[in-house]
Amino acid sequence: MLFISRTAIAVLALSKLAPPFDLPASDQTPHPGRHADATWTPKGAVTAQLLPGRGSADHVPEPKAAAQPLLCVPFPVLKDVAALQGQSPEPRTREYFYYVDHQGQLFLDDSKMKNFITCFKDLQFLVTFFSRLRPNHSGRYEASFPFLSLCGRERNFLRCEDRPVVFTHLLASDSESPRLSYCGGGEALAIPFEPARLLPLAANGRLYHPAPARAGGVGLVRSALAFELSACFEYGPDSPAVPSHVHWQGRRIALTMDLAPLLLAAPQS
Repeated sequence: MLFISRTAIAVLALSKLAPPFDLPASDQTPHPGRHADATWTPKGAVTAQLLPGRGSADHVPEPKAAAQPLLCVPFPVLKDVAALQGQSPEPRTREYFYYVDHQGQLFLDDSKMKNFITCFKDLQFLVTFFSRLRPNHSGRYEASFPFLSLCGRERNFLRCEDRPVVFTHLLASDSESPRLSYCGGGEALAIPFEPARLLPLAANGRLYHPAPARAGGVGLVRSALAFELSACFEYGPDSPAVPSHVHWQGRRIALTMDLAPLLLAAPQS
């Protein structure tokens, strides 16, 4: 009897974890499952304090829409429909919801604890997710999740603390062609480093760099990396709070500040 009881419990647990439908092998996607600051501070400025976002202890969840079925919801969907991880609004379609913080760590949006332990670390998944990232023009959750990564019949919606692309490492910094890697993707998610286009923003004490156009064109530099790069900045007599030049590989380079309009125009959550 003890053996039967344990088996029944295991079957019941697995049934709760099973997806609501089965996909053929050709439609399966690499979703990994549900397992889961020192900033650059301008001279004379105070680093901005971040407000708690959804998923924090201070957040009061929005009420779910009443009498709105989640089965076979038309595309685009009606406003204020509750978002559930793994929901199937259409046959053979799944939807997941993610969040990326200012350190470039990716989480399931409804994770109560968001830290290094609970963030996604699988390289193949991260490369697939961020390489397919686009602005969300799907008609679904555009205001709450301004970015979307499509993978087969899987829709992965993303919101971010600041920018969807967060540069975490400077690769081959001593070479003639250094590259910035973002969001944990290593060499697979890297773009050329353009020191002249670094944008120190005095309003929030953060540093930005050009990012792929499909992800808004502007990326945030992780706080630890921004702190390292801040040692290369030169401040002019007329701008003590914001640097005017950067010293890189023996050259004195004027900062173009051309990212400012893109930063203001880029979608944010």
